[in-house]
Amino acid sequence: MSVFTHLVAELGRLLEPVLAQSATAAAIVLFTVLVRLALHPLSRAAFRGATPAAGCLPILLQLPVFFVMYQAFSSAEVGGKANELLGHRLFAAPLGARWTEALGEGGPFGAQGLVFLGLFGAIAVVAAWSAVRGRRTAASVAAAAAADPKKPAGRVAPKGGAKAGAKVGTKAGTKAGATAGAGVGVMAEVSAEQQEVMRKLGGVLPLLSFGTLITAAVVPLAAGLYLLTTTAWSVAERAWLQYRKERAERLTDGGERSSL
Repeated sequence: MSVFTHLVAELGRLLEPVLAQSATAAAIVLFTVLVRLALHPLSRAAFRGATPAAGCLPILLQLPVFFVMYQAFSSAEVGGKANELLGHRLFAAPLGARWTEALGEGGPFGAQGLVFLGLFGAIAVVAAWSAVRGRRTAASVAAAAAADPKKPAGRVAPKGGAKAGAKVGTKAGTKAGATAGAGVGVMAEVSAEQQEVMRKLGGVLPLLSFGTLITAAVVPLAAGLYLLTTTAWSVAERAWLQYRKERAERLTDGGERSSL
């Protein structure tokens, strides 16, 4: 943990001339981005459904990072010395403070309470974005499978100009999220029972993204920033991978038509 606190402290010092007292908070966001960049190859493999374990690995590998983040902003001492990170703030709120503590310092609309409300609002926006994308993806897959159960679902484009339709492989691709997203399992041939299960999951799983709000309300502010950043990254990353997949399919389909 001392290595982590040293790294975050050094990143904060680099950003301090620009961001002043909020430099350490920005360092946490930057640290989270670096972690997600390192895990991006695994996320790509999970999106393609390359291996059954690929969807779980990015989440499992982040758990130790989140635990260290939690401990670093919950411990009064690190390596036998006073924890210097506890003195840093995001605007008026200490990075080691929890929402319950902020409520005791002026209530929900006090100086610290407003910082937490801003964090919760940002997490809610990301969760809503994730929920909308999850529902659209599940609906497009179910519609494609229903149109022609014997044909790979990716070859049937959803009507209405929806961009969520995607080419579907022969193996199920899965991706789980904390906070951040939920995956959708897809198969080339989907039975009526499987379509009904996918429809139900498509309505429920995206709502799990809002569970991040509960976690952010009970962990230190620094850990809440980590959750916000990694969840936003997950949703944006999946949207980008989906866009590239659909673009490649359009180019492939266009080449096939031109050769006919």
